Amino acid sequence: MSQPANPSPSGAPPRTFEQIEFGETLPDFAPDLSLPNVKRFAKAASMWAGRFIDHEEARQAGLPGAIVPGIMSQGILVALIHRWVPNAKVLSVDTVFRATILVDSQAIARGVVTDIDEASRVIELDLMLQNERGETPVVGTARITL
Repeated sequence: MSQPANPSPSGAPPRTFEQIEFGETLPDFAPDLSLPNVKRFAKAASMWAGRFIDHEEARQAGLPGAIVPGIMSQGILVALIHRWVPNAKVLSVDTVFRATILVDSQAIARGVVTDIDEASRVIELDLMLQNERGETPVVGTARITL
């Protein structure tokens, strides 16, 4: 049996370097930040700490509730890229964590193309995770090729 032509969960088709436009906005992505999903991630990443998997334990540690692990936030930003261009090769992701993202919140991952280097064929992106209040607790940049 052959592989599906497009394994992207968003249904986005593969694209070529020439099809990417400066200033292009990546389609918003609403990740699943529910407690059961964050627990699955924490278990897979061997990050079984109470601040990630238990609201009450996180509150006892001085947090407003369980928080999304930073590497999960980075993974969400990479997922945003692959939902937009499933054939992207991510060269680097640089992330700044300004504040925590709470488990069970409704964050939105967003991005925009900020540079296209024709010589190296590298595309640069600005990325962010926004919370329900419109704040950006996680921002970053990525460099990709196609």
